[in-house]
Amino acid sequence: MTTAAHEALERACSLSIWKEPEQAMLLGGGITNLNVSLVDQGKRYVVRVGEDILLHQILRFNEQAVHRAAQAAGVAPAIVHTEPGILVLEYIDGTTLDEVVVRQNEMLARIVPLLKRCHVDAMARLRGPVLTFWVFHVLRDYAATLQEGNSRHVPKLDDLLRIAGTLEAAVGPVRIVLGHNDLLAANFLDDGERLWLLDWEYGGFNSPLFDLAGLASNNGLGPAQERWLLETYFEAPLTDQLHYQYHAMKCASLLRETMWSMVSEIHSDIDFDYGGYTEKNLTRFKAALSDFQSM
Repeated sequence: MTTAAHEALERACSLSIWKEPEQAMLLGGGITNLNVSLVDQGKRYVVRVGEDILLHQILRFNEQAVHRAAQAAGVAPAIVHTEPGILVLEYIDGTTLDEVVVRQNEMLARIVPLLKRCHVDAMARLRGPVLTFWVFHVLRDYAATLQEGNSRHVPKLDDLLRIAGTLEAAVGPVRIVLGHNDLLAANFLDDGERLWLLDWEYGGFNSPLFDLAGLASNNGLGPAQERWLLETYFEAPLTDQLHYQYHAMKCASLLRETMWSMVSEIHSDIDFDYGGYTEKNLTRFKAALSDFQSM
């Protein structure tokens, strides 16, 4: 167990809200924070332990505001307690999805209405200041961070920033919704009756295309599934213009995941194979970019 993991367990168990905390254990899946499951007075909770991470533009006040709105819309677990660096949630007994499950047509049919509740219903329930997540700003900021950190990926940056500028112009003007902005399979939980969305640390105002593109690119959807996803979400036949904008955003989503991992390689102390994750997403990005450039 790493020092960070040990400290997270100790901190989670020492919260003043507990009477008799027991059965504390680390949960898998967290690659920007550590999640601890524990039982108090017969009820199980999840404690998310993580401070602000300015390198990734993660601010916990924003995560809490967006999560509360998602909770009110019925798409996120209930918040029980917060304090600096701590978010305590009700435990949902369910199964975390993987990419294979997300690609099933039956599961996609359940995910689309969940996203709409996030984008529309949760946005109507927001209170207080909330951040905007604009992927192209994130990419430029990541490039500067990588330059400052003398990353092994510095030789790639000029080309990646040039591509990002082309993609931003291709996306053009957008409609704003409340996005989750991190639709990895592991952030979906199925309790057998309904789906939940977890990990709202990147939540904020964004184009719906980013979540749709992230869902497709992170989970390996095929072209026919992507067309179905867009036509089902927008409730209209797919136009050439929307198809073009979507594919530009898909490339940007994959580039963001790639550069996120590049930054994490040199700045994260969480035990995770960021180098392997970078290469996986760089390969996906190059394939998507090739498809986009041939349109």
